[in-house]
Amino acid sequence: MALMETFFISHGDPTLAIYETVPARQFFESWQQSVYKQKPSSILVISAHWETKEPTVNVVDRNDTIHDFTDFPKPLYQIKYAAPGAPKLAKRVKELLMASGIEQVDEDEKRGLDHGAWVPLMFMYPEADIPVCQLSIQSDRDGTHHYNMGKALAPLREEGVLILGSGSSVHNLDSRLPNGSSAPSWALQFDDWLKDALIERRYEDVNLYESKAPNPKMAHPSPDHFYPLHVAMGAAGDDAKAKLVHTSWTHGTLSYASYQFTAPK
Repeated sequence: MALMETFFISHGDPTLAIYETVPARQFFESWQQSVYKQKPSSILVISAHWETKEPTVNVVDRNDTIHDFTDFPKPLYQIKYAAPGAPKLAKRVKELLMASGIEQVDEDEKRGLDHGAWVPLMFMYPEADIPVCQLSIQSDRDGTHHYNMGKALAPLREEGVLILGSGSSVHNLDSRLPNGSSAPSWALQFDDWLKDALIERRYEDVNLYESKAPNPKMAHPSPDHFYPLHVAMGAAGDDAKAKLVHTSWTHGTLSYASYQFTAPK
């Protein structure tokens, strides 16, 4: 079953897993009913929370749940999302990336799923019965690097693999405001620019966001939560149609804007 869509989802902060009041939680809970009804054969997650020098895939039979955060409420550390691993998919990802000209792709035989993967997935696919593989990002590279990684992975869609980039469309933890605060103008300007650029298919502008977007360093002091978008965008192709599938904010500076990319038939 070929899939025409890839997604970039904004996962925000880990407390989404335990607080029902986080607006984006309903979006993730309604995933199979309202957002994406097809059941993929496996899932490839590109998460903001796995950074390596070289692209790396996790090659495991069963995913452990990584609680990669500190000083959060105790119930968060008790959550387990034991989705099957996808070692065949991991090998396929490595094959495609190396065929595209990337000289080194590493394998990690111990790593499970970080919270950029398991927090949204526990609501999207609560049965935890779909094999999941993770692919790392390289924060010392640029948007074009990650877009090209996505382009190399496009054949996976024909193989029934759901490609999910997981980060945040605006992510500035140091400038967080009390929850319930309105987003400041700099954050809204970046979020609106991104929406317009994606819907207008100005993907090259998004690749070059540091020089094209308003307030790029305020919206993303570090690019880790933005690069997963570039991979999802690239995997759908240059002619893909972007659609905003959710928007909400917490703490004024964390945007949960999420996008679907649909490749032309």
